Amino acid sequence: MSRVIFLDGSSLPDREIIGGKAWSVARMRSLGLRVPPAFVIPVDECRRYHDAGRKLDDELWSDVISGVRAIEEATGRRLGDPDSPLLVSVRSGAAVSMPGMMDTVLNLGITDEVAAGLAQQTGDTKYARDTHARFCHQFGDIVLKADLDPYVAGPTADEVRALVLDDVGEPIPDDPYAQLRAAISAVFDSWESARARSYRKHWGISEIGGTAVTVQAMVFGNLGEGSGTGVLFTRNPLNGDPTPYGEWLPGGQGDDVVGGTHAVLQLDALLEKMPAVHTELLSWANTLEQENREVQDVEFTVEQGRLYLLQTRTAKRSPDAAVRIAVDLVNEGLITEDMAVQRVTAEQVDTVLLPHISAETAATAKVLASGEPACPGVACGIGVVDPDETERRAHAGEEVVLVRPTTSPNDVHGMIASVAVVTDLGGSTSHAAVVTRALGRPSVVGVGDGTAMSMAGKLLTVDGGAGKVYEGRLPLIATEVDEHPTLRTLSAWASERCTVNVVHEFLGSVVDLDADRSAVDAETGKIDVEKLTALLTGAEAAKGGVLNSPEGAQAIAASGIKTVVTPRRLPIQLRLIQQ
Repeated sequence: MSRVIFLDGSSLPDREIIGGKAWSVARMRSLGLRVPPAFVIPVDECRRYHDAGRKLDDELWSDVISGVRAIEEATGRRLGDPDSPLLVSVRSGAAVSMPGMMDTVLNLGITDEVAAGLAQQTGDTKYARDTHARFCHQFGDIVLKADLDPYVAGPTADEVRALVLDDVGEPIPDDPYAQLRAAISAVFDSWESARARSYRKHWGISEIGGTAVTVQAMVFGNLGEGSGTGVLFTRNPLNGDPTPYGEWLPGGQGDDVVGGTHAVLQLDALLEKMPAVHTELLSWANTLEQENREVQDVEFTVEQGRLYLLQTRTAKRSPDAAVRIAVDLVNEGLITEDMAVQRVTAEQVDTVLLPHISAETAATAKVLASGEPACPGVACGIGVVDPDETERRAHAGEEVVLVRPTTSPNDVHGMIASVAVVTDLGGSTSHAAVVTRALGRPSVVGVGDGTAMSMAGKLLTVDGGAGKVYEGRLPLIATEVDEHPTLRTLSAWASERCTVNVVHEFLGSVVDLDADRSAVDAETGKIDVEKLTALLTGAEAAKGGVLNSPEGAQAIAASGIKTVVTPRRLPIQLRLIQQ
């Protein structure tokens, strides 16, 4: 039995087996959408690889070659053949989405001979040179761990190879199969990278498991006129507005958009240039949202006027958008009220209810930078450029804003530690935007080249909703549930389903857990659930900030207490419902 699975859409293996990226490829192909052919090395092979001392065994490699043969048959091209060249991408994909945390290698299979063949076939020498240089740069960076600046068009493949060899003392392989074997190993290795571990720790994702590896035929957004790449959200991930939202980069490849290193255009630019492609894209995106009953984040490439979908996944969205989308999907009949209440977390509601800047304050405050809103919310801290320093200072108790030219997966630990993120470059679908929305960090991107460095060391107030960075610490005003119509609706649904009476005031006897802190370790702040349960057991009602925590919800449920007094009803209700 083969240890790789060809993703032809005839079957839909479990997401836990093949990872989210491969599952989306198989699902899209089953729907008849245009997706480049691919095969996947399942998640359990990652565990086997690490258990074997980071080695691919011969049996698996034989099956990988069979997978390549299947792609060759589907495309009519061959890996390493200059007369009919096949290039592939090698992509990570865990069962739980971890955007940008693990590695990807594009344009694999190109050599000097293949590059010459591409130039001859397409008549586009510039495209062939760019594709070759891109591969050498990415292979050197991702696989050989060379210290390289971000890729920019211009250097030749020979020049990039020389930089890599000089830095790491190891050449980029000429053999496409040697390239493929090394890239698969690099993707498996990235499961254990510091950034992936940091992300899993923050989100409570199990260390047990691994990533699948998807090998997929390349399509080229950098192939002359009528080509490009982009990202489409079926709804606005910043505010939940129910209209398609995304970015388009003519003449680029996917990492140009996600990496935030290129100036991107809005989707209207695609509508103007290729209206038929734009119509097809929106139609397919709507199909995916209806099928998944959830807002989708779709990566696509257009090669010489022909649209291809590369992957789709549940979109990371801001806390504000999470609330609106959940309520809207109920109103549209796609999900139930029960599902909506389960989808919005207490942490997201806490973020929505954070204080905000008044219009009067904003009108008189000094604006240091303006850019594109990437994740709503307001936070204040000292601007710091280096993510390691951001993490150190945050752990020491300081509020820090990460200000950088752009962000990469290697910066995630600093993004997690920061209270907000600001970048010079990038758009609303860049790495910085996607990760900060997942984290719920206020963020502003695209403030202008060199601006981040000018804010280092300054006290900043970042308004991610307005896309502005202000000087100093601005006063904030409280936010109430009733100010948000969709939050008010969600609150009503949660109240109907919560078995505990959560109220703003109570006339009877109330245990005050702000006064009695015996269940909280004074040094670490850790909550002892058993002690907290004991304090609540037999009480008529209780109040205190400790209850608005996962441990507090556990203690409320275990104690059997019927009434909780709090000014923030909805977060506690959601924690109780979602236990």
